[in-house]
Amino acid sequence: MAKAIMIQGTMSNAGKSLIAAGLCRIFKQDGYRVAPFKSQNMALNSYITKEGLEMGRAQVMQAEAAGIEPAVNMNPILLKPTNDTGSQVIVGGEVIGNMSARDYFKYKPQLFPKVMKAYQELSDAYDIIVIEGAGSPAEINLKADDIVNMGMAKRAKAPVLLVGDIDRGGVFAQLIGTVMLLEEDEKNLVKGLIINKFRGDKSILDPGVVMLEERSGKPVVGVAPYLDIEVEDEDSLTERFDGNQEVGFIDIAVIRVPRISNFTDFNPFERMPGVSLRYVTRVNELKTPDMIILPGTKNTMEDLLWMRQNGLEAAVLKKAASGTLIFGVCGGYQMLGETLSDPMGVEAGGTIQGMGLLPVDTVFADDKTRTRVYGTFEGIQGTLCELNGIKLEGYEIHMGISTLKDGAKPLTRITDMSAGDYEEKEDGAWMGNVYGSYVHSIFDKEEVAERIVQAIGKRKGIDTTQMTGVDYQTFKETQYDLLAAGLREHLDMKRIYEILEEGV
Repeated sequence: MAKAIMIQGTMSNAGKSLIAAGLCRIFKQDGYRVAPFKSQNMALNSYITKEGLEMGRAQVMQAEAAGIEPAVNMNPILLKPTNDTGSQVIVGGEVIGNMSARDYFKYKPQLFPKVMKAYQELSDAYDIIVIEGAGSPAEINLKADDIVNMGMAKRAKAPVLLVGDIDRGGVFAQLIGTVMLLEEDEKNLVKGLIINKFRGDKSILDPGVVMLEERSGKPVVGVAPYLDIEVEDEDSLTERFDGNQEVGFIDIAVIRVPRISNFTDFNPFERMPGVSLRYVTRVNELKTPDMIILPGTKNTMEDLLWMRQNGLEAAVLKKAASGTLIFGVCGGYQMLGETLSDPMGVEAGGTIQGMGLLPVDTVFADDKTRTRVYGTFEGIQGTLCELNGIKLEGYEIHMGISTLKDGAKPLTRITDMSAGDYEEKEDGAWMGNVYGSYVHSIFDKEEVAERIVQAIGKRKGIDTTQMTGVDYQTFKETQYDLLAAGLREHLDMKRIYEILEEGV
């Protein structure tokens, strides 16, 4: 049976996911078989396993850091918010329906046996399990029937490291206050504190560390710096959205719709010198990009109506008419079509007009497409013709079927890896300077992003031969190593190994 250690935080975005990933990498480097686990994740960024099951991307990132294949038992419950008060509930990688927060809170106790079954499967197969909590363990209104913080730590008999974010300020109040709000048996599970995202001279912080240990009664096992590394973010708290708005030689604008999902699709462009990738929410932020991307979304119809109301749809249509390259992925692809119909009430219900840039009709249905795919770009003319013959790999995850009408041509030919007979099919559509695809991670292979940037450069008369990226998987491996090296330097790994061995 595996030994376990749990990373909890004083708040969302305190850095739990990154610390957990770093520990996964360190344990792997030290020769252990290690796996990540998070019983319940709430995020719009998700992933499809090779079995066609859906899980949160944070545990995918951690599995990659651990050097293992992501599996749905690493994240048995995934909540994908559909609005401010409800979520799509995914258990064991499959959708069981939409629930309000109140209904889910009542239903949650029924899920704990499934959570423990998934955890036990991992515990039987690995030496160490790195468990991640969610939000804060001190949310006293949510502690009843908790399955993701102290409730999980108790069941797994996992010692807890509590992480606080000093970058936001108030880290001493965060950590001491969280410990004070815990029950006595919960306090006993907390074996160490980590101050995360520190910038500056640590010696100035040392007196505060001493006071923190005295007042909390817990040892500080590390002060982790603000690490300049890039791994995939869990959800829309990402700082990427608030990043640089300066325009590069090749400028790509992503429409940041309210329910944006799987925005990690576009990370490969960030690796390319001379290319700017900007997230925009208002017309005045759009400027004059060379390419506009409409991303995936958890609610295509409502996000299209949001674009329609704030003027971004009209701005995109104007740019498309002037020849700007437009690319839609998943929900963004659906928006580019002529109609979106929802007879079953999967999203907003009813029928609305799409943007009309592609002769495609989409009908939403209860069944969710979840599959990993590979294939090639085929039959493309115009700006992106040099993509023809280039290989791609990714996954589909969507509610809805899109049907091509006269004039539209498919963008790719792909093979469904989840089908028993590895079924071939056509995906996406293109017309003129407008392209769309259901495939997430479609830009991940180095050659795909490079060919797109080269095509844009050719139109602008810019030599892009030096503006090359890297294979995204290779890049991520270097980042995991940098993360592990940074944490080894600033965490007391000897004490953390002792905590792991001692247990609770």
